[in-house]
Amino acid sequence: MAGPGWAPPRLDGFILTERLGSGTYATVYKAYGKKDTREVVAIKCVSKKSLNKASVENLLTEIEILKAIRHPHIVELKDFQWDSDNIYLIMEFCAGGDLSRFIRTRRILPEKVAHIFLQQLASALQFLHGRNISHLDLKPQNILLSSLEKPHLKLADFGFAQHMSPWDEKHVLRGSPLYMAPEMVCRRQYDARVDLWSVGVILYEALFGQPPFASKSFTELEEKIRSNRVIELPTRPQLSRNCRDLLQQLLERDPDRRISFKDFFGHPFVDLEHMPSGQSLERATALVVDAVKKDQEGDLSSALSLYCKALDYFIPALHYEVDARRKEAIKAKVGQYVSRAEELKALVNSSNRALLQQGTCARDLLKEMARDKPRLVAALEVASVAMAKAF
Repeated sequence: MAGPGWAPPRLDGFILTERLGSGTYATVYKAYGKKDTREVVAIKCVSKKSLNKASVENLLTEIEILKAIRHPHIVELKDFQWDSDNIYLIMEFCAGGDLSRFIRTRRILPEKVAHIFLQQLASALQFLHGRNISHLDLKPQNILLSSLEKPHLKLADFGFAQHMSPWDEKHVLRGSPLYMAPEMVCRRQYDARVDLWSVGVILYEALFGQPPFASKSFTELEEKIRSNRVIELPTRPQLSRNCRDLLQQLLERDPDRRISFKDFFGHPFVDLEHMPSGQSLERATALVVDAVKKDQEGDLSSALSLYCKALDYFIPALHYEVDARRKEAIKAKVGQYVSRAEELKALVNSSNRALLQQGTCARDLLKEMARDKPRLVAALEVASVAMAKAF
């Protein structure tokens, strides 16, 4: 039964407390389970009176999609119930609020922070894309953070989500104009690629403090959306080349020229392969075992290459680890591996110079050095900087 006036509704098994937010059809409350665990959840209360045919379909699709998926960066639907007044979606509680508030309180996010959030969002989208699910309402307000101390991004609010193959086209206007792809507004004809545009707008807002089409009126907003002008990136703050390249490819007005999902997931700035995860330490350890073996066998060049590949996974493992003692132990080991890699780099360079002086396969050796040295040096520099500053 719904409570009177301002009071939250009553729901069997839960105590509903503070209101977390509200929209046209729903209000979200923080709640506690009445069982011994006193689990904290968020309960989305949808008033049956406010529902029309379209909103009923959206709600049913949201429940259907969320029931079928589990992903560390997608908010979990734990259960749903209903009574004579409301439908209740019992969701995972995210204590960090939404990404919009997170950006607003900090004005802009450093590229390093934006990159971590982008990887987490891309991971969720890759999971959805593999199941032909499009979100269609990506915006900072629909991205929640697990906490403020160690925030993990959680994609939420699947009210507009649809099962869409990449070649499926839709014509119904969905989402928020600031984050809508131009083809949704201008042509009312679009496909799954609209989610990639929205990712670009979110990344732009995180880095520069406001979305590219920020306007004082809806008329001004519509004019910017319908314009053919290329979106220019501000010169400040200074961003890496890979970051700028990805932004420009995401914020391409023509969907046929916009970056594809495959290229997005494989882009060097997204770099899902080295995203901090529970597997990072396992992959790093396996590479180090091979590196030590090659080192002992005297194959210094292969050992150096494997140490550098391992460091590419150790740094994300440090980001992922939350236990202070385990983190310190990993840092100590990484410090040893960085030192050994530096020693190997000097030995390999010295050996290569000696071979060149002897004229041994000089042409092949030069090609190999030109190919491998920039990557190895870059990996060592990244590892050294990360060890010195990030932790």
